[in-house]
Amino acid sequence: MNSVRKMMALITTMLLIAAVGAFAGGGQESDARGEALEPISSEDCTAEERGMLDVYYCDKDGDMVADLPEDERYWLDPDTLIFAYTPVEDPAIYEDMWQPFMDHLSEVTGRDVRFFSVDSYTAQVEAMRAGRLHIAGISTGPTPFAVNLAGYVPIAIMGGEDGQFGYTLQMYVRADSDIYDMDDVKGKRVAHVTPTSNSGNQAPRALFPEEGLYPDEDYDPVYSGSHENSALGVVAGDYDAAPVASEVVDRMADRGLFDPDEIRIIFETDPFPTTSFGIAHRLTPELQEAIREAFLSYDFEGTALGEEFNQDGFIPITYENQWSVIRTIQRANGVEYRLSDIDG
Repeated sequence: MNSVRKMMALITTMLLIAAVGAFAGGGQESDARGEALEPISSEDCTAEERGMLDVYYCDKDGDMVADLPEDERYWLDPDTLIFAYTPVEDPAIYEDMWQPFMDHLSEVTGRDVRFFSVDSYTAQVEAMRAGRLHIAGISTGPTPFAVNLAGYVPIAIMGGEDGQFGYTLQMYVRADSDIYDMDDVKGKRVAHVTPTSNSGNQAPRALFPEEGLYPDEDYDPVYSGSHENSALGVVAGDYDAAPVASEVVDRMADRGLFDPDEIRIIFETDPFPTTSFGIAHRLTPELQEAIREAFLSYDFEGTALGEEFNQDGFIPITYENQWSVIRTIQRANGVEYRLSDIDG
C-alpha cells in the first residue's frame, strides 16, 4: 500500500510541476523565471552556514531558512504568482474561500495570482523546489521539509488580534467507546495521518510515551492520509482512536461533516503552531516585501477565511522561533529531511 501511495504521489507531483509551469509562464524569458539552481559548494557555503538545508541553499545570516541567492540570475520575478494551500479534502471549496485574499494579493503586488490545488505535501515541496510555486500554506509538520528541501521561507500564520495562535493534538475516540484513557488504547486500531504530520504522527510518537503509550509497540499505526480521514474513520468505527489536529476537526464539525457528540477526547496537548504561510526564497526582494505586506494587511473580518478559521488575520512569524518545538519533536523522532519521506 505504501509503495502504491508513493507512486501516486510521484505522478501527482510530476503533473503539478508541469501544470504549474504552464500557469507560471513556462514560455517566459529566463529573467522572469530564474535559472535553475545549482549546488552551492562548501567553499561558498560552509557546513555551519548550510545547517540542515539542501545543497542548493545557504543560510549565512543564521535564521535557519535559505538566503536569497547572491547571484541575481537565480532570482524569480514572475508576472503570475502561483499560490497553493495545504492538501484538503475539497479543494474547490478552499479555492473560493481564498479568492478574496488572492485578489488582495494581486492588488498589492501588481501581479496576477493563480490558485493551484495539491493532493500531497510532496507536490507542494517539489513545485517550489523547481521554482514553479511561489507562495504556499504548508501544514505544521511538513513545514521543516519545505524549508530545508525547497527554500521555503515561512512569514505568517493565522492568529488573533492579541497575537495568539495555535492548535492542539487531540486523541479522539467514539463517544460510546470503552476507551477512557491512554492505557485503554493499547492493542486498538489507531489511525495516524501521514509520517510528516505533526499532530497526526510526529507529536504522538514523541509525547505518547510520556503517557505510557508507545506507538509501534502498544499499537500498530495505520496511516489514513489526512486528519479528515482519521476523524471520520473514528466516527464510522473504522478506527478505535486517532490523534488529530483540533483546528481541522473543529472546522469539519462546523461544516456538519460529523456530530461532535459522536466523539470524545481522551488526551490533549498544549498548543502547537498552525499552518505556516510563506514564500519561495528566490523571489526578488521587492516582490517578497510586497507579499509580506499583502499577508499582514489582509483583514479577515466578514470574509470566508475569517469564518472558516475563526481568526482575525495573519500575524508575522519566523521559522527559527515559532517552529522550535516542532523541530524538537522531529529531532526526537529521528526525522531526516528527504523528499521520499514527506508523504511516507
